[in-house]
Amino acid sequence: MSLAIIAVCLSTPLLILWLTWRFPVLNKMGTIIIAYVIGCLLGLTGLIPDTPEVHKVQTDIATYTIPFAIPLLLFSSDLKSWMRLAPSFIKSTLFGILGCCIAIVIGFLICAGDDREAFASIGGMLTGLYTGGNANLASIKMALSVDDTTYIITSAYSTLLSAVYLFFVIIFGKRVLRLLLPDFPKEKVAPSGDVEMKNHDNELFYGLFRRSNLRTLAQALLLTVIIIAVGAGIALLCPKRMFQTVFILTISTLAIIASTFKRVRTMERTFEAGTYLILVFSIAVASQVTTGTLGNIDPHIFLFITIATLGSLLMHVLLSALFRVDTDTTLATSISLICSPPFVPVVAGAVKNKTIIGPGIAVGLFGYAVGTYVGFLLAQLLLLI
Repeated sequence: MSLAIIAVCLSTPLLILWLTWRFPVLNKMGTIIIAYVIGCLLGLTGLIPDTPEVHKVQTDIATYTIPFAIPLLLFSSDLKSWMRLAPSFIKSTLFGILGCCIAIVIGFLICAGDDREAFASIGGMLTGLYTGGNANLASIKMALSVDDTTYIITSAYSTLLSAVYLFFVIIFGKRVLRLLLPDFPKEKVAPSGDVEMKNHDNELFYGLFRRSNLRTLAQALLLTVIIIAVGAGIALLCPKRMFQTVFILTISTLAIIASTFKRVRTMERTFEAGTYLILVFSIAVASQVTTGTLGNIDPHIFLFITIATLGSLLMHVLLSALFRVDTDTTLATSISLICSPPFVPVVAGAVKNKTIIGPGIAVGLFGYAVGTYVGFLLAQLLLLI
């Protein structure tokens, strides 16, 4: 069964490649969107069994593909274009964190009732989660002495709603948000950057498996393995709870440093190889959505987390609209904060703008750094309201 799940996750992106080549209308939808739709169908129809053993394999696939994907995606980075994007991303990051806090305060006022202490703890954990990821969720649990049951419920519900949130952003996000926000400013992209991948020569996978590209890809993969090994070695020197944060930060930093060398930056098809792994990741994540995950829901906590999740996006968009932050930047920062940095390339593929990957990941790493502090402080504030 494990080999079958791995085979499905590795081969489905190849099916997607063929479908987008064969049917132009699917090519316009985007490979990332198709991957999530197929993944959900595999899970909801029961074609992939809903068992703990299968979930472990799916989680392992998602866990191991991201460390390889991030360096490959960042090797073609252009730091000059990042500098041009910095002001917008800084503003959007602040709006995302502020929007998250506002949404959680509103949800607390609506849902807490007489159980203020428990909901304040949940609010604090959600703030850490939606600004810094699962590492900060666990840190705040320890800081606030939250019981295991509340922690597990909060984690499970937020995972489900974050998946719904991610699907919305990928499938409808740009079309909806551009009604309120300006388009991404193309003049901020370096001449070498491809903001819009309009034809198959720039589309995902095209020419990826050609014999002429295999040697270059092997060199890129070797460099990626070295970066992962160094990143894991450095992370192992830190406390266990900080491993994920330090690991992602280190491999991202090393990949960016590598991209400053022309020989690395000009390697053929590294971005497409990284995106192939993102599609494998997408299939593994989306196929975990099953009918079983939709049952046994505590309505009060679920409503609170729903308000926090969707309210964060709404507040973020309203603040971005007020200060004229563009659509792609808002989507990248929102996903990086709420769903964590590894999902930024997924959004970049959906909006066909690889320029936002580097700054978007940087936003999430900043969230890792401040999320625990913001979450702990907000939990104390909620008890005073």
